[in-house]
Amino acid sequence: MAIFDTLGKYRNTGLLIIRLGLGAMMMVHGFPKLTGGPVVWEELGGSMKLVHIDFFPVFWGFMAAVAEGIGGLFLILGLFFRPTNILLFFTMVIAALVHLTNAKEGISEASHAIELGVVFLGLTLLGPGKYSVDKK
Repeated sequence: MAIFDTLGKYRNTGLLIIRLGLGAMMMVHGFPKLTGGPVVWEELGGSMKLVHIDFFPVFWGFMAAVAEGIGGLFLILGLFFRPTNILLFFTMVIAALVHLTNAKEGISEASHAIELGVVFLGLTLLGPGKYSVDKK
């Protein structure tokens, strides 16, 4: 249909809208973790035990906080787009595993992290679109 052909011309605008929305929400989730300090980072990083990484939990927690907080800003800007999305994808994999291995939670609690992981993986393949710092 002609209307859908016309809408296809707005691919870059659509990517920008996705980047702005997801980036803002990742910043909302990530900045409290980023500013939480070593106690919060150690708790976050302790989740890496699920993939048999039980060393340097403070480092891993800090990296997860950076991926969400600073990664959200990078999503908005379209800066370091593919590496940022890969880091966010892996962060969501760990978040999903945390929920899936918790006996009180399960798939309904993990679904948000799984959905975001799928989006971040897809964005890695699509790229940022033409309205991004990476394209300038």
